[in-house]
Amino acid sequence: MKRKKIIKNWSIPKGQELTEFDKKVLAFQNRGELVPKRKLIKTPEQIEGIRRSGVVNTGVLDLIEREIHIGMSTAEIDRLVYEYTTDHGAIPAPLNYEGFPKSVCTSINEVVCHGIPSDDEILEEGDIINVDVSTILDGYYSDASRMFILGETTPEKAKLVRVAKECLEIGQAAAKPWGFVGDIGKAIAKHAHANGFSVVRDLCGHGVGLAFHEEPEVDHYNTHRNGMLLVPGMVFTIEPMINMGTWEVFVDEEDDWTIVTEDELPSAQWEHTFVMTEHGLEILTH
Repeated sequence: MKRKKIIKNWSIPKGQELTEFDKKVLAFQNRGELVPKRKLIKTPEQIEGIRRSGVVNTGVLDLIEREIHIGMSTAEIDRLVYEYTTDHGAIPAPLNYEGFPKSVCTSINEVVCHGIPSDDEILEEGDIINVDVSTILDGYYSDASRMFILGETTPEKAKLVRVAKECLEIGQAAAKPWGFVGDIGKAIAKHAHANGFSVVRDLCGHGVGLAFHEEPEVDHYNTHRNGMLLVPGMVFTIEPMINMGTWEVFVDEEDDWTIVTEDELPSAQWEHTFVMTEHGLEILTH
């Protein structure tokens, strides 16, 4: 039998005494489990900074919820996001991130994520749209998204939006302190598949807080691996992308950003930023 290779992510700083917390993490590491690096465990001050960023982020999404309507362009959504964010002393994290040209991602129907707002893209009756907002406030990052239904849509699309939200809630419930990232995807996939839907595999949730994207990667499907140990103080997103048809996706060659379902059937996604506590996950983007 081959022994698990031990990745020594967790170490004790020179001159620092071994704590009970250290012993607990090291016990998992010594069994060959993947544990976080110490820098992924946020301090109480950092968590409060991320929480304050989350307040602005939530304010943006609340504004969009009030203002979104049939006949609105996605460029109008982008302008609202930019103005609200900057008026509150914050920065839209997507703007100019790796060349992304706008302040928010707007993904309609078969667009899974990373849709670029445009004056030419007008919301129509029956559309479902994901609005993905990310905020930097005083150097702290938060990230969340919501689905919106424009007017009356089909029962199938309405069910997809509902089940996608349930998948987020189920993923949250599955994440336990001293459990594993893999528990999240396992629970989400079970619920999605039971409802006749698939889960995108090419994109994932992620650590967040001091940067836009940190470790761990949070897969939303059953990888049949434990993944990283979930340690109190870790901050990360859960953001399952649930498809009506196949889980497979492609990147639109026109802009190299927009991700679309391979069969061009609809997709839905909800997202929150969470902090792991000794009692379970707490939402930082309420």
